[in-house]
Order: sequence, then C-alpha cells, then structure tokens
Amino acid sequence: MDYLQFPPNELGIILGKTLPGFKKKKIKYILIYVLLILYLSIPSFQIPYFEHNRFRVTSLMEQRAISDLMIYYPEQCWVDIDDVNPNLLKAIISMEDGSFFNHHGIDWKELKTSMRINERRGKSARGASTITMQLAKNLFLTTEKNIFRKAKELLIAFRFEKEVSKKGILQAYINAVEWGDGIFGIEKAAEEYFSKEPEELNVNECSRLAAVIPSPLKHKPNVNSSYVLRRSSIIRGRMGDIILFPEAENEKKRP
Repeated sequence: MDYLQFPPNELGIILGKTLPGFKKKKIKYILIYVLLILYLSIPSFQIPYFEHNRFRVTSLMEQRAISDLMIYYPEQCWVDIDDVNPNLLKAIISMEDGSFFNHHGIDWKELKTSMRINERRGKSARGASTITMQLAKNLFLTTEKNIFRKAKELLIAFRFEKEVSKKGILQAYINAVEWGDGIFGIEKAAEEYFSKEPEELNVNECSRLAAVIPSPLKHKPNVNSSYVLRRSSIIRGRMGDIILFPEAENEKKRP
C-alpha cells in the first residue's frame, strides 16, 4: 500500500536544529538580556538623588562643551522652584506638556497623535516628548536620534516619575533646560535676556522664555521675531487652563 508522503516541514526542521542550541545557551541569552536592560537603565540609578539635591553639570552641557572644543564650558546657576514666578511654570507646561500632572512620564495619547501625523507627512514633523522625557535627555543623554537613546529616555522618564515628585521634576527641568548658547537654567536666562531675577519676570517674559525652548540656539526670547511673538501669544492664551500641582490644591480643599 502506498502512503501519502507530506513535504518536510521547514519550520519544524529549523526549530529542531536551533532549540537544542538555545537550551544549551539559555543562561547566556538570559545574561545578555539582563545586561541589555541594565545598559538601557543605568542612568536612572542616580534619579532618587534629584528629589532633594542639586546638580551642576548635565550631559547636554558636556555635549555643547565638546562641540565648542572645550574652549567654553557652560555653567548652570541653581534656583529653587519657589523663587520662580509661577507663571513661568504655567507657560512651560502649557506649551511643552499640557498633561504633565496627569501622566506618568509618557503622554501616550500625544505620542499616538504624533506618530500618526509624522507617518502621514513622511517626516518627523511633530514631537511627543514630555517634560520628564526632556529632562531625562538633558541630564543623562545626548541630542543624537536613535532607537537606543529613545529607549533609555523612556526608561529614565518612568523611573523619574516613580522616584521624584512632580515639583522635583519641574525644579530640575527649569535648572537644566537650555535657553541659548551657553545659557542653562532659568537663573542665568532671566539675567541674560531681561536683567531680572526669576521671581521678577512678568507674564509676557515668562511666555517668551517658554516659546524658545524647542529652538534655543535659533531664537532669543527678547527678540521680536515672528516665531517668538506667535508662540508666546499662544502660550499666554493657554496659561489660564494650567493648575499647578493639582493634588496639593485638592488636599488643601479637603475638610
């Protein structure tokens, strides 16, 4: 009697050859996986430090210093968040991360919207980095765009939100953000552009400072360019919708 002969199962053959090797090297693969995860999250081990401590140098400062051949090294002047005009915080949040107090490091809704828009336009026309993600990049990473840097940025942002309060994140952000060539932190920016202390800034100046954050090397907040005027106007229109530290406000209202 002749029996029907099925063709060899190629997938079965491949698995039959590879699985024994995988089982033998299982520990090796697990070790590689663990090392990869550690590599991606190493910067986050320093994060708990930022709740109650200051920093002097960020990764972005080092990057700028290297690009300038170490001729000029950027300096950062620290200021407490309570010594800053609250309108500056509202201005930054309204333009950079309107859902800052509602997400845990990543605004998934904004990320999906940005991906859809960028795919339709065929280029990176819109970003979705939250304030926490921007802080992670400025403190520990570089401006280089690749998947590994983005993976680190996401992991660090998650850890930041877990270990540091929203107030602590905002305080670190306003002291780390770049506001011009060699200008890091709101203390130096307020002095450089408006000859004021951060708490003395008015609403217009706050909105102008927030307006140039995406392109601090191209635009200056004290220059009446169409870019600054347009964005600062949008910011002022949004600021009224921002409630700073809503959890603290809710605690005060409770009997």
